[in-house]
Amino acid sequence: MGGIGKTELALQYSLYHQQQKTYPGGICWLQAGNIDLGTQIVNFARTKLDLQPPDDWELPDKVSYCWGHWREGEVLVILDDVGDYQAIKSYLPPAELRFKVLVTTRRQYLGEFEQLNLEVLSEEESLELLVSFVGEKRIQREFNQAQQLCRELGYLPLGLELVGRYLKRKQDLSLAQMRQRLALEHRSLQQDYPDMTAQRGVAAAFELSWQELDESAQKLGCLLSIFALAPIPWELVKQCLPEEDEEDLEDVKDKSLLSLSLLERRDKGSYQLHQLIREFFSGKLEQLVEANQLKGRFCQVMAVEALQIPDTPTQQDIAEATPVIPHLAEAATVQKNWLEDEDLISPFVGLGRFYEGQGYYLPAVKWREECCLETKNRLGNEHPDVAASFNNLALLYKSQGRYEEAEPLLIQALKLWTKLFGNEHPFVATSFSNLALLYESQGRYEEAEPLYQQALALMKKLLGDEHPHTTITRENLEYLRVIRRRL
Repeated sequence: MGGIGKTELALQYSLYHQQQKTYPGGICWLQAGNIDLGTQIVNFARTKLDLQPPDDWELPDKVSYCWGHWREGEVLVILDDVGDYQAIKSYLPPAELRFKVLVTTRRQYLGEFEQLNLEVLSEEESLELLVSFVGEKRIQREFNQAQQLCRELGYLPLGLELVGRYLKRKQDLSLAQMRQRLALEHRSLQQDYPDMTAQRGVAAAFELSWQELDESAQKLGCLLSIFALAPIPWELVKQCLPEEDEEDLEDVKDKSLLSLSLLERRDKGSYQLHQLIREFFSGKLEQLVEANQLKGRFCQVMAVEALQIPDTPTQQDIAEATPVIPHLAEAATVQKNWLEDEDLISPFVGLGRFYEGQGYYLPAVKWREECCLETKNRLGNEHPDVAASFNNLALLYKSQGRYEEAEPLLIQALKLWTKLFGNEHPFVATSFSNLALLYESQGRYEEAEPLYQQALALMKKLLGDEHPHTTITRENLEYLRVIRRRL
């Protein structure tokens, strides 16, 4: 991944050993991604070592001549930003102990080298890096904001250094204001500091990796940016691209995105984008012809997943649904415009069931209330899903003892279902039953009994005597009558 600090680490290593005079044969820095590597080696040997390979020789022979006549003593050769091992293999120094080769690469695997994988910084290290630019006092003054800033930059060294330098120049800018300004294309994340090792901003560093991706890998990266900033179950990705061969899709993931460290494996079958890479891919998504199609596919998959969460989920149901929840929330908020009308209610219903099933009423109420708002705004006041949203929110209010708020919603749902489906419909019967349960909970038994009777008569007629809903309603009515006889 670009911006992780590979070049900076190699530079500091070489500077340290230059001071220590560890390599009497010299330190040779070669930029693998730019000019032809063989030409760089020959030019270095001519200008730094005064070697003169014959002009009429072929380039590989000139390179061999340079290595063979190199200055005595141990030599450090640094190959920065190598993309393809095969492209450098023929130009590597001979397998002699005096030649030490250090390679930096954005790829996860590169060939027969001992690897040192660099990761993003820890929060503590990130804060230390910011302190080195803006001072301890300024960070301590807005410590929580500093923590948030580091988190939003994904603890990426290049991003932190660029923002730190920007804050150093802007002495009157608070960290809170910096967070409000922060975006991948903001000037604070563009490289314009001549004393920095990195010669590119964050987006430009990511652009190099983007250019190495083929069309299928670019499309996959853009699709992943539609998901929430959370671990992504690979099964969901496959469902979004049903026309793709499963093994081909895995190869694209493994050989391109994972290989270039643009995607991180979090757990078995689970992957996540770094937040700045996600933002970068999201920008590229808008340039794709199939952007709308990918967003629609994502929302379709999320709608199906939401309906897998039952009304009263078990612990196993909760465990299975947990990895999907951040992405359901993404579909219900950021990507909601790409939900089809018939799917609009689904993510909200799933999220409500998930949280209510665990007794987390605050988020459950939030999602059910938003469901009512979104369905009314999109579908109008007379739609079955609007009635369902009223009913679901009312039942949640009832379970919290918020009876006065639940009653008008249940009455609205009953009126709307009656208007849309007529007097004889299972939804109408269920609505009678729910209203009866509410009145029973309030001790309003005289009002509850006729509603149970209406619900039971409808269910017998529409569903039959043996249907579970009919049985439950009959039992509820009998229990109510027992209570009334005791009073």
